[in-house]
Amino acid sequence: MSPVLLEDPQAKTAPAVETKPQYSLDTVPNMLSLRGKTIAITGGARGLGMAVAYAVVESGGHVACLDLLPAPSESEWAGLQKLCKPRNLTATYAKCDVTSEAEMEEVINAIEQNGIENGAPFYDMVACAGIQQKVPALDYNSQDFERILRVNVTGAFITAKWTARKLVEKRRPGSIVLIASMSGNIANRGLTCSAYNSSKSAVQQMCRSLAQEWGQYGIRINTLSPGYIRTDMTNQLLAAEPEVEKIWMAGALLGRLATPDEFKAPAIFLLSEGSSFMTGADLRVDGGHCASA
Repeated sequence: MSPVLLEDPQAKTAPAVETKPQYSLDTVPNMLSLRGKTIAITGGARGLGMAVAYAVVESGGHVACLDLLPAPSESEWAGLQKLCKPRNLTATYAKCDVTSEAEMEEVINAIEQNGIENGAPFYDMVACAGIQQKVPALDYNSQDFERILRVNVTGAFITAKWTARKLVEKRRPGSIVLIASMSGNIANRGLTCSAYNSSKSAVQQMCRSLAQEWGQYGIRINTLSPGYIRTDMTNQLLAAEPEVEKIWMAGALLGRLATPDEFKAPAIFLLSEGSSFMTGADLRVDGGHCASA
């Protein structure tokens, strides 16, 4: 609740008036623009990360895609380069292991240097890298469980940390978006993925903790929690286990699963000045699954 200022009847001057940023002077398209910025995306070789890369370019930003794969999806990358050319923007790709402190530090330094050369400094990061594994809990090997946590939680932390260190070093505000999941809030019916669900819940809590520390530097950090997304990987799972699709669709309040493109606008909102007073929050885009759980 905003503070209420009461007039002092003994005062000789008018009471102070609380002020706020004059965003009314700007337009929504400008507030959602990423012009003059470079945005990095881990897990950017394909899938959701690649969809967000397209969104960044469509919003006027330069994009740096990072992934453990040696090269991005050939067809999607060609389309991204075609999108960049008429806009005079750049899309770069680098192989990077998000669980390696040394590799992340090196790649962030390179992205910063390229950004300066392009007149678009490094401001924002989307931590999209993650892995999944479907194993009954009674049979889960502890080393496999730890591997999920290492990539999904520690990798997200390392990504966020080196992004924040660069922004603090340059005295530059910025936005960090951690891709979590609705699975951080619920247990997925029809799936045995205790490690993945635990990791995404941890990412949501880590976001809140980092927001508490980094707000003093003007760094915002939020999570984006998708629901079920129809991709090649999920299509293979559902084809092999039709009963799982029936379970998922029973909780699909919109009668369908999501497509990667449906997370482009939410991601841009969290990266841009459109969400300038938002930090430590989770934006869940799940088609109503949690509402019906």
